[in-house]
Amino acid sequence: MKIKEIRDLSTEDINQKKTELKKQLYNLNYDRKVGRVEKPHMFSLIKKDIARINTILNERKRTK
Repeated sequence: MKIKEIRDLSTEDINQKKTELKKQLYNLNYDRKVGRVEKPHMFSLIKKDIARINTILNERKRTK
């Protein structure tokens, strides 16, 4: 997910996306512990998306 795509979303949609990504990360961590991770590169991608979302949310908090 790109920064521009995140900025176009409403705050509510961003929070929903963040929750969704956290669930995906949790499931990936579970799969890793069980030993059936098919796409290990997804860990870093999801973490980076969560960081981007947090950045946008913090920017919005500061401007209000």
